[in-house]
Amino acid sequence: MNRRDAIKRIGALAAGAVISSSGLAGASNLINGNNGNMKILAINGSSRKQGNTGDMIDIVLSELSGQGHQVDKIDLAGHTINPCKACFACAGKRNCVFSDDIFRNVYERMTDADVIIMGSPTYSADVSSTLKAVIERASVVSDTNPGMFSHKIGAGIAVGRRAGTMNVLDTINRFFLNKEMFIVGSTYWNIAYGRLPGEALKDAEGVETMRNLGKNISWLLSRIA
Repeated sequence: MNRRDAIKRIGALAAGAVISSSGLAGASNLINGNNGNMKILAINGSSRKQGNTGDMIDIVLSELSGQGHQVDKIDLAGHTINPCKACFACAGKRNCVFSDDIFRNVYERMTDADVIIMGSPTYSADVSSTLKAVIERASVVSDTNPGMFSHKIGAGIAVGRRAGTMNVLDTINRFFLNKEMFIVGSTYWNIAYGRLPGEALKDAEGVETMRNLGKNISWLLSRIA
Protein backbone atom coordinates (compact mmCIF):
# COMPACT_ATOMS: atom_id res chain seq x y z
CA MET A 1 0.00 0.00 0.00
CA ASN A 2 1.50 3.34 -1.03
CA ARG A 3 1.39 6.57 1.04
CA ARG A 4 -1.60 8.05 -0.79
CA ASP A 5 -3.68 4.89 -0.31
CA ALA A 6 -2.61 4.73 3.34
CA ILE A 7 -3.81 8.30 3.98
CA LYS A 8 -7.12 7.60 2.25
CA ARG A 9 -7.64 4.46 4.30
CA ILE A 10 -6.79 6.23 7.57
CA GLY A 11 -9.13 9.08 6.66
CA ALA A 12 -11.98 6.75 5.76
CA LEU A 13 -11.63 4.85 9.02
CA ALA A 14 -11.54 8.08 11.02
CA ALA A 15 -14.59 9.47 9.22
CA GLY A 16 -16.50 6.28 9.94
CA ALA A 17 -15.64 6.56 13.61
CA VAL A 18 -16.80 10.18 13.74
CA ILE A 19 -20.10 9.46 12.00
CA SER A 20 -20.86 6.39 14.09
CA SER A 21 -20.08 8.16 17.38
CA SER A 22 -21.72 11.52 16.80
CA GLY A 23 -23.91 11.26 13.72
CA LEU A 24 -23.47 12.88 10.33
CA ALA A 25 -23.41 16.40 11.76
CA GLY A 26 -20.36 15.48 13.83
CA ALA A 27 -18.35 14.82 10.68
CA SER A 28 -18.79 18.39 9.43
CA ASN A 29 -18.23 21.77 11.00
CA LEU A 30 -21.13 23.70 9.51
CA ILE A 31 -21.44 27.17 11.01
CA ASN A 32 -24.51 26.86 13.14
CA GLY A 33 -25.74 30.42 13.24
CA ASN A 34 -25.64 32.12 16.64
CA ASN A 35 -27.08 35.55 15.96
CA GLY A 36 -23.90 37.18 14.75
CA ASN A 37 -21.71 36.24 17.72
CA MET A 38 -19.18 34.15 15.82
CA LYS A 39 -15.73 33.04 16.93
CA ILE A 40 -12.83 34.56 15.02
CA LEU A 41 -9.29 33.21 15.41
CA ALA A 42 -6.30 35.01 13.94
CA ILE A 43 -2.88 33.37 13.80
CA ASN A 44 0.05 35.76 13.52
CA GLY A 45 2.93 33.92 11.89
CA SER A 46 5.43 36.74 12.33
CA SER A 47 8.60 36.43 14.39
CA ARG A 48 7.73 39.88 15.73
CA LYS A 49 4.75 40.01 18.04
CA GLN A 50 4.38 43.76 17.55
CA GLY A 51 5.32 43.88 13.88
CA ASN A 52 3.56 44.84 10.66
CA THR A 53 1.68 41.54 10.32
CA GLY A 54 0.23 41.94 13.80
CA ASP A 55 -0.82 45.49 12.99
CA MET A 56 -2.70 44.37 9.87
CA ILE A 57 -4.38 41.51 11.72
CA ASP A 58 -5.47 43.91 14.45
CA ILE A 59 -7.17 46.15 11.88
CA VAL A 60 -9.22 43.22 10.62
CA LEU A 61 -10.07 42.05 14.14
CA SER A 62 -11.12 45.58 15.11
CA GLU A 63 -13.71 45.59 12.34
CA LEU A 64 -15.01 42.18 13.43
CA SER A 65 -15.13 42.90 17.16
CA GLY A 66 -17.03 46.08 16.34
CA GLN A 67 -19.73 43.87 14.83
CA GLY A 68 -20.02 41.88 18.06
CA HIS A 69 -17.96 38.85 17.08
CA GLN A 70 -15.62 37.09 19.52
CA VAL A 71 -12.02 37.66 18.47
CA ASP A 72 -8.96 35.70 19.52
CA LYS A 73 -5.34 35.97 18.36
CA ILE A 74 -2.38 33.63 18.61
CA ASP A 75 1.09 35.14 18.21
CA LEU A 76 3.58 32.50 17.12
CA ALA A 77 6.51 34.80 17.93
CA GLY A 78 8.78 33.24 20.54
CA HIS A 79 7.43 29.74 19.92
CA THR A 80 8.90 26.83 18.00
CA ILE A 81 6.43 24.58 16.20
CA ASN A 82 8.00 21.23 15.47
CA PRO A 83 7.54 19.75 11.98
CA CYS A 84 5.05 16.97 11.34
CA LYS A 85 6.48 13.50 12.02
CA ALA A 86 4.16 11.88 9.43
CA CYS A 87 3.33 9.12 11.90
CA PHE A 88 -0.45 9.38 11.30
CA ALA A 89 -1.05 8.56 14.97
CA CYS A 90 -3.56 11.46 14.95
CA ALA A 91 -6.06 9.35 12.96
CA GLY A 92 -9.35 9.25 14.85
CA LYS A 93 -7.93 11.37 17.70
CA ARG A 94 -8.87 14.80 16.23
CA ASN A 95 -5.58 16.40 17.27
CA CYS A 96 -1.86 15.76 17.13
CA VAL A 97 -0.63 13.21 19.68
CA PHE A 98 2.55 15.18 20.48
CA SER A 99 2.38 17.87 23.17
CA ASP A 100 5.99 19.12 23.26
CA ASP A 101 5.06 22.49 21.74
CA ILE A 102 1.94 24.70 21.46
CA PHE A 103 0.50 23.07 18.35
CA ARG A 104 -2.20 21.05 20.11
CA ASN A 105 -3.59 24.24 21.68
CA VAL A 106 -3.39 26.09 18.37
CA TYR A 107 -5.22 23.29 16.55
CA GLU A 108 -7.93 23.06 19.19
CA ARG A 109 -8.60 26.79 18.88
CA MET A 110 -8.62 26.50 15.07
CA THR A 111 -11.28 23.80 15.11
CA ASP A 112 -13.35 25.75 17.64
CA ALA A 113 -13.40 28.90 15.50
CA ASP A 114 -15.92 29.82 12.82
CA VAL A 115 -13.36 31.99 11.03
CA ILE A 116 -9.61 31.41 10.74
CA ILE A 117 -7.37 34.30 9.72
CA MET A 118 -3.73 33.50 8.99
CA GLY A 119 -1.21 36.28 8.58
CA SER A 120 2.46 36.09 7.74
CA PRO A 121 5.34 38.31 6.72
CA THR A 122 7.18 37.33 3.57
CA TYR A 123 10.23 35.25 4.43
CA SER A 124 12.21 33.91 1.44
CA ALA A 125 9.16 34.48 -0.79
CA ASP A 126 6.76 32.45 1.36
CA VAL A 127 5.17 32.19 4.81
CA SER A 128 7.28 32.02 7.94
CA SER A 129 8.64 28.59 8.82
CA THR A 130 6.62 28.60 12.06
CA LEU A 131 3.32 29.19 10.27
CA LYS A 132 4.29 26.63 7.62
CA ALA A 133 4.75 24.03 10.37
CA VAL A 134 1.26 24.85 11.70
CA ILE A 135 -0.22 24.49 8.22
CA GLU A 136 1.53 21.19 7.54
CA ARG A 137 0.62 19.59 10.87
CA ALA A 138 -2.96 20.89 10.72
CA SER A 139 -3.24 19.44 7.22
CA VAL A 140 -2.24 15.95 8.34
CA VAL A 141 -4.50 15.97 11.41
CA SER A 142 -7.48 17.13 9.37
CA ASP A 143 -6.69 14.68 6.55
CA THR A 144 -6.83 11.77 9.00
CA ASN A 145 -9.92 13.22 10.73
CA PRO A 146 -12.05 14.40 7.78
CA GLY A 147 -14.39 17.36 7.97
CA MET A 148 -12.83 19.27 10.85
CA PHE A 149 -12.55 22.51 8.84
CA SER A 150 -15.41 22.01 6.39
CA HIS A 151 -17.47 25.15 5.75
CA LYS A 152 -15.44 27.40 8.00
CA ILE A 153 -14.36 30.79 6.67
CA GLY A 154 -10.72 31.58 5.97
CA ALA A 155 -8.77 34.73 5.15
CA GLY A 156 -5.06 35.10 4.49
CA ILE A 157 -2.97 38.22 5.08
CA ALA A 158 0.50 38.85 3.66
CA VAL A 159 2.95 41.60 4.53
CA GLY A 160 6.14 42.15 2.59
CA ARG A 161 8.90 44.60 1.89
CA ARG A 162 8.49 44.19 -1.85
CA ALA A 163 8.12 40.82 -3.65
CA GLY A 164 6.87 37.36 -2.66
CA THR A 165 3.60 38.35 -1.00
CA MET A 166 1.46 36.49 -3.53
CA ASN A 167 3.31 33.27 -2.65
CA VAL A 168 2.37 33.83 0.99
CA LEU A 169 -1.31 34.19 0.10
CA ASP A 170 -1.15 31.15 -2.18
CA THR A 171 0.27 28.96 0.59
CA ILE A 172 -2.41 30.05 3.06
CA ASN A 173 -5.26 29.88 0.55
CA ARG A 174 -4.30 26.41 -0.65
CA PHE A 175 -4.66 25.18 2.92
CA PHE A 176 -8.13 26.74 3.19
CA LEU A 177 -9.29 25.41 -0.18
CA ASN A 178 -8.04 21.90 0.49
CA LYS A 179 -10.01 21.86 3.76
CA GLU A 180 -13.35 22.84 2.13
CA MET A 181 -13.30 26.34 3.57
CA PHE A 182 -14.72 29.56 2.11
CA ILE A 183 -12.09 32.21 1.35
CA VAL A 184 -12.79 35.92 1.79
CA GLY A 185 -11.08 38.63 -0.24
CA SER A 186 -11.03 42.41 -0.26
CA THR A 187 -10.87 45.32 -2.70
CA TYR A 188 -7.35 44.20 -3.61
CA TRP A 189 -5.16 41.28 -2.61
CA ASN A 190 -4.97 40.96 1.19
CA ILE A 191 -1.50 42.52 1.20
CA ALA A 192 0.26 45.40 2.92
CA TYR A 193 3.79 46.66 2.43
CA GLY A 194 6.36 47.55 5.06
CA ARG A 195 9.70 46.44 6.42
CA LEU A 196 10.36 47.92 9.84
CA PRO A 197 7.68 47.74 12.57
CA GLY A 198 4.96 50.32 11.98
CA GLU A 199 5.74 50.91 8.31
CA ALA A 200 2.74 48.93 7.01
CA LEU A 201 0.44 51.34 8.85
CA LYS A 202 1.71 53.99 6.42
CA ASP A 203 0.48 51.92 3.47
CA ALA A 204 -2.90 53.62 3.08
CA GLU A 205 -4.17 51.17 0.47
CA GLY A 206 -3.05 48.20 2.54
CA VAL A 207 -4.77 49.52 5.65
CA GLU A 208 -7.99 50.14 3.75
CA THR A 209 -7.76 46.65 2.25
CA MET A 210 -7.59 45.17 5.76
CA ARG A 211 -10.56 47.22 6.96
CA ASN A 212 -12.61 46.08 4.00
CA LEU A 213 -11.50 42.49 4.58
CA GLY A 214 -12.95 42.66 8.09
CA LYS A 215 -16.19 44.08 6.72
CA ASN A 216 -16.41 41.35 4.07
CA ILE A 217 -15.86 38.60 6.63
CA SER A 218 -18.60 40.09 8.80
CA TRP A 219 -20.93 40.36 5.78
CA LEU A 220 -20.41 36.69 4.90
CA LEU A 221 -20.97 35.64 8.50
CA SER A 222 -24.28 37.50 8.55
CA ARG A 223 -25.42 35.68 5.40
CA ILE A 224 -24.38 32.25 6.67
CA ALA A 225 -25.94 32.79 10.08
